[in-house]
Amino acid sequence: MIIKNVKVYTEEKTFSDGIIYIKDGVFDKIIISETSPVNVDSLRNLEGDLDEVIDGQGSYAIPGLIDLHFHGCKGYDFCDGTKEAIAEIAKYEASIGVTAIAPATMTLPVEELERILAVAASYKKEAEESGTQGADLIGINMEGPFISPTKKGAQDERNIIPCDSDICQRFLDASEGLVKFVGIAPECSEESVHFIQQMKDKVHISLAHTNADYDTAMDAFQAGANHAVHLYNAMPSFTHRAPGVIGAVADNKHVNAELICDGVHIHPSVVRATFQMLGADRMILISDSMRATGMPDGRYTLGGLEVDVVGNRATLVSDGALAGSATNLLDCMRTVVKKMGIPLETAVACATMNPAKALGEYENYGSITPGKKGNVVLLDSELNLKMVVKEGTEVF
Repeated sequence: MIIKNVKVYTEEKTFSDGIIYIKDGVFDKIIISETSPVNVDSLRNLEGDLDEVIDGQGSYAIPGLIDLHFHGCKGYDFCDGTKEAIAEIAKYEASIGVTAIAPATMTLPVEELERILAVAASYKKEAEESGTQGADLIGINMEGPFISPTKKGAQDERNIIPCDSDICQRFLDASEGLVKFVGIAPECSEESVHFIQQMKDKVHISLAHTNADYDTAMDAFQAGANHAVHLYNAMPSFTHRAPGVIGAVADNKHVNAELICDGVHIHPSVVRATFQMLGADRMILISDSMRATGMPDGRYTLGGLEVDVVGNRATLVSDGALAGSATNLLDCMRTVVKKMGIPLETAVACATMNPAKALGEYENYGSITPGKKGNVVLLDSELNLKMVVKEGTEVF
């Protein structure tokens, strides 16, 4: 496949006129011209006849997006624990430009989580053997059960437990290495620093649904934790005398931070300030979407709790707390650019390169680079979706 007449997003985080050539499912050649249009005939002469040449008509060509924290869509949730649910989630995500996924678990009983993780591991094997046009399952983000009852949000308090290395290892074993992040609330266990030191070389440790103060969060990050789950949400506020988790994230340059930029969870001014405070290289856009995403308004469930969804706002029926989002990652990226003032070049990196690096998958995903999977999203000048190509095959 050749995709010509596009503005290619480069590893330097700029757009340049160019041509993309995908062969055998991977990027083979990227021809960039800074001064004049590129002639597709020159590439055709090199490679001979090709099955398909697509005229991008001046579109932005960006890598396939990667969502490393979301729960579901189209009526399905990752924690449904079925291959059908994962397949339908993957199909929808690919259709809106998210070509690789790392869904998040909820706070459920340990044995149920083990079963969910084992199903995911089996699904991944089958998908790799048979091939799929849905998004690739490249990780799992465990949001619970090692969290704080005080900041539980939409998580079920009945299943919250202190962090435990033996139980964590059971999760890693059940997933056959697919679990990439395990969230903890470090203030909830005197053993949290020891837990981090034991597990940090096996899995990324994140701070999630935590009421930790600045000092406790600093201890966790200095012990080896390196990720913050949906910054600002389900954690103490950032104030001038009590900077909390957010201040500790800012002071530890090795820590990446997720942001839900759906226009509901974080004010645009705070998004802009966070990019300035942390720097764009540490920011990861996530959707945190739940099963209502891509569905009509109504009542749904998340982690066994009832949720009302109106527009893009999802709230618990029990107390009105925000319960994930009803917005996909492409919409979040569009929102951060068009309504929050973040440059497109920056936003694309935060939805592609940065999550790929955080997942340890940058060799295969996250940029339009020869040798990587041929996943491309074409957007028009208003950032509307025009086409999704996954491994050289048009899927939308």
